[in-house]
Amino acid sequence: MSVYSTDFSDWTRQTAQLLREHRWHEIDLANLIDEVEDLGKSERRAIASQLTRLLLHLLKWQYQPQRRPDSWLDSITDARTQIDLAIQDSPSLRSYPAEQLEDCYCRARRQAATQTKLDISTFPETCQYLLDLVLLDGWLPKA
Repeated sequence: MSVYSTDFSDWTRQTAQLLREHRWHEIDLANLIDEVEDLGKSERRAIASQLTRLLLHLLKWQYQPQRRPDSWLDSITDARTQIDLAIQDSPSLRSYPAEQLEDCYCRARRQAATQTKLDISTFPETCQYLLDLVLLDGWLPKA
């Protein structure tokens, strides 16, 4: 059994050391490739997750104007910040929010219906928000 499957943290430490020492022939290449690919997936998943959270709170803001707690604003601001930070770290992901907008909106719409106890038909089937506005600091939809 390899260190990769028994102690991931130790495997990463050993792999980093092998890379530093240019000991290429000793590197667990197959697992290293998988992990590097997963890093990219993780970044994309993080953006999609934050975009879903952002859209969820924008929907709740728009369709429950009588509530609007500060925590929604905090969540909206934080989601925008996290998306921006991820794109700053990986500029090649700049177009990813646009690619994921409709899928994230569908998830946010279902979550909004569940959390607000409003019928899902209350929320438009497709995203009515422009992505530029969704990501714009301070922008909020009108009730």
